[in-house]
Amino acid sequence: MADTLRLEIVTPEAIVYSEDVEMVTLPSVEGELGILPGHVGLMTQLGTPGEIIVRRGGHDEFLAVGEGLVEVTVNGWPFLTDMAIAADKIGRSQDRRSASTRPKPASERKSRPRRLPLSTPH
Repeated sequence: MADTLRLEIVTPEAIVYSEDVEMVTLPSVEGELGILPGHVGLMTQLGTPGEIIVRRGGHDEFLAVGEGLVEVTVNGWPFLTDMAIAADKIGRSQDRRSASTRPKPASERKSRPRRLPLSTPH
């Protein structure tokens, strides 16, 4: 039995991940699945968008994925999803926003909230 199998995560834009891996843990409609090389063939739908854990080189990598399908075959694990991003890259796109579009902290805002007059009982 092989120690690794090829995992390919494919989005409509590109192949975002293609590596030989030792194990994948993912949320499916049947519950959480741990898939090792030699796993019986199957096709399943992701339960909800969430996180998959990829074990490669003895280390875990975390990826956020959208809705999709995964197929386990003897040749590899094609994984079709509408979105995938490495967990360590989440939030960086917000850091790249220009200063003009990034919301300023309340302490740096020039305008203050408008105070409304208190109503008196009649």
